[in-house]
Amino acid sequence: MSEPVENIEQKVSDTSIPELKDKVIAAIKTVYDPEIPVDVFELGLIYEINVYPVNNVYVLMTLTSPSCPSAEVIPGEIEQKIKAIEGINDVKVEITFDPPYSQDMMSEAAKLELGFM
Repeated sequence: MSEPVENIEQKVSDTSIPELKDKVIAAIKTVYDPEIPVDVFELGLIYEINVYPVNNVYVLMTLTSPSCPSAEVIPGEIEQKIKAIEGINDVKVEITFDPPYSQDMMSEAAKLELGFM
């Protein structure tokens, strides 16, 4: 017996979410804070990434400070890079300052790059 088309489409969608999330992370890693030579993912500015079954992406992020001069540029660049991924339907990037950013959120690679280790 064959499965209804809906179930097959759902399975295809579910199995591609981890792969799509990897592509989203790779796209985010191409976005840099103009004042810091480390990408925003390694800086720890990305708090949450959700990829939904209809290939909509939600990113919750912060900035290094509320008065960050790149506050207008970075979220828009992240959205643009994610939208460029084949198969993505919609992207929402939300900024939060809770919890506030601290250098502890950086990856070890970022700390090494910036001389903090």
